[in-house]
Amino acid sequence: MMAPGKGSGPSATLKPEKARPAKPLGSPQTSRSTVLDQRLLRDNPEQISRPLARRGLRPDLDSLQQIALKERELEEQRSNLQAEGNRIGKEVGQRIKAGASPQGPEVQTLRDEGNRIKQQVAALEDAEKALQVQLHEQLIALPNLPSEQTPDGASEADNVERKRWGEPRLPGPNEQLQEHWQIAERLALIDTERSVRIAQSRFVTLRGMGARLERALIALMLDLHAGRGYTELLPPILVNSASLMGSGQLPKFAEESFRCAEDDLWLTPTAEVPITSFHRDEVIPADQLPLRYAAYTPCFRREAGSYGRDTRGLIRLHQFNKVELYWFTRPEESEEAHEQLTLDAEAVLETLELPYRRIELCSADLGFSAARTYDLEVWLAGAGAYREISSCSTCCDFQARRANIRLKAEKGTRLVHTLNGSGLAVGRTMAALLENGQQSDGSVKLPAALVPYLGTDTISAR
Repeated sequence: MMAPGKGSGPSATLKPEKARPAKPLGSPQTSRSTVLDQRLLRDNPEQISRPLARRGLRPDLDSLQQIALKERELEEQRSNLQAEGNRIGKEVGQRIKAGASPQGPEVQTLRDEGNRIKQQVAALEDAEKALQVQLHEQLIALPNLPSEQTPDGASEADNVERKRWGEPRLPGPNEQLQEHWQIAERLALIDTERSVRIAQSRFVTLRGMGARLERALIALMLDLHAGRGYTELLPPILVNSASLMGSGQLPKFAEESFRCAEDDLWLTPTAEVPITSFHRDEVIPADQLPLRYAAYTPCFRREAGSYGRDTRGLIRLHQFNKVELYWFTRPEESEEAHEQLTLDAEAVLETLELPYRRIELCSADLGFSAARTYDLEVWLAGAGAYREISSCSTCCDFQARRANIRLKAEKGTRLVHTLNGSGLAVGRTMAALLENGQQSDGSVKLPAALVPYLGTDTISAR
């Protein structure tokens, strides 16, 4: 998932920039790389246009269909010519074996014909590749198709609440609840001013119990998910363009990412990116599925624009920590896997005794790679509002097609389905704990589940 809050040698410089990597962002990863199913585009484009219209998009699929049809026509011509060239090559061998002179006119005529065919094949290959690039560059910009189960809607106002858990804390008589950044500054858990000196705005330094709490939350989340059957990963946080392309972050989100100026490497915006590419260009035996991973990474995002109160505290930062949940599964099992992945993310909130609600996103509010999404929103008592803390999505075969990830079936191979969700965004979890656990004496009461990790259930002023 893209993290909540809607690039290598030693001399490399990390900076946000609009520059593209050395390889063009829209270039195919392989000669047959596709994004959406080209069979649908050629034979039934309405099966693409109708779902995209549910997202509020109406691309010109007629011109794309003509490119796809022409590319297939050239492929068939090339294939037929290659077959004819192979037949001529065999005939040359047969005639020489039958006694014809290798330098005689009979064999030379066949060789000349074979060379002519080779030239035609090479020309067709060039034309075919040009069409593939043209088609890929346009298809790569199109998002995933919404699931049939995804509710229709024109904006986030049409999202549907599916579930609530816990009782939101409301201020009592004469009680003034503070927001997390106020609590954190008062208890010396974060230092914003010095962080600006180190980097720039929207970076924070956690200190003392703030740093310990962050570390404890990461450990608790990973332990909880390991106990629920996930394999822990600690992937690189620098990723190449192919990894970002495979998961769907490129080319759309290039300007929101931090890039290494000297290399084709980027700071990962979410562990979804390296985990998708963990099995890129692989065929996974069906009996190994589902594969379930839990990964902690720092995440990095250019957060452009102003977001009001979100510019203070832990909600919307350029750098933040997150534990990601990720599934590779059989297509027929992905709907059930989506529900289970969401329950696994919810389990963290329930373990930490944090009230939340589950929201199903409508078609117009889906993320780029998602076919269906549940957002989990945690209650922030100081803000008096629910805020997103996890986005649990099934991407169906969208990412698998981009990253070429297949499963070994009884007859050939087929694309796997991928799913992802935060389990959870650590900074936002800390914010919720501070706001919901604040006490009248200025301390913060923490849930019992954190005591084994922190050795205390209370954060107090020194």
